[in-house]
Amino acid sequence: MGTITIVGSGMMGSAMAFPACDNGHKVRLVGTPLDREIIDRAKTDGYHITLKRRLPDGVECYQIEELNTALEGCDLLIGGVSSFGIEWFSDEVLPKIPKSLPVISITKGLHTTNDGEFVSFPDYLATKPGCGGISLNAIGGPCISFELADRHHTFVAFCGHDIEILKKIKNMLATDYYHINITDDVIGLETAVAMKNAYALGVALAIGMAENKNGIGCAEEYNPQAALFAQSVRETIELLRIAGGCANEILYNAGDLYVTVFGGRTRKIGAFLGRGMTFTQAREKLKGVTLESVAIAQVVVDALKQRGENLSKFPLLCHIYDMITKNITVDVPWKRFEK
Repeated sequence: MGTITIVGSGMMGSAMAFPACDNGHKVRLVGTPLDREIIDRAKTDGYHITLKRRLPDGVECYQIEELNTALEGCDLLIGGVSSFGIEWFSDEVLPKIPKSLPVISITKGLHTTNDGEFVSFPDYLATKPGCGGISLNAIGGPCISFELADRHHTFVAFCGHDIEILKKIKNMLATDYYHINITDDVIGLETAVAMKNAYALGVALAIGMAENKNGIGCAEEYNPQAALFAQSVRETIELLRIAGGCANEILYNAGDLYVTVFGGRTRKIGAFLGRGMTFTQAREKLKGVTLESVAIAQVVVDALKQRGENLSKFPLLCHIYDMITKNITVDVPWKRFEK
């Protein structure tokens, strides 16, 4: 058994403690500067205030100032920050670890270059000062944090450039409920799972549109949701082609898209927009909440424009982009979905 350190004590990062502990590893959970209340409470009685569950027995909790101690003798580092924390993670955490320590991150998102090239977060991090030579890997696929903590069956993929290292990480974390595929198609998997955030907002438009028509709390209308879901998958397949990824990674996009539409901040912002709110109005209702769906939609459309791609292939994504950047109200371009 080994020692696994998780940096970032949000819901998903903390949920990774469950399969890690169930495999007999020593687990250390380190909070970011934004996680002080979470770590303070967890240190007292093991209760995680946002996951709303007790952490497994034996998890050791650390504030960020105790990072060096938490890294001593570590066999695997799990990055538990959102895409908004990726720069902090690369600047404050990765330069402090030995090059021999493998890293796997839960972060979903994409970096783009000035010429519109898509770059996965592992490959982007590898270019940062002090990060070269580290084995940087990532997790993708459908996984709701509290369901993982409840040990519900979960099927994800780990991606990286060294299959042998991925096999070792899989052996450390796979359980009878946490099922893992491995792939070296880093840009494919990362593109697929990053886009689910933007497109989950798009599918959730149908939820808000039904509420606007029939009243909040009404029965959901599944035909419009399914149509938006199908269009999301179609557009993501095209994005995978542009990114240079394998089309098979759409499996993880579709699964992740499915679970994301069921709840959380992305469903909320999409439903608010679907009710006819402008983005400014919807954003006000979610003040202080990080919205990765908004960020990835803007980043990707801007990159497509920079590349000179045919935007007519992405009518749903472009409508999401226009709602965000032009503050227009919802008007789903249904006819443009037809072939």
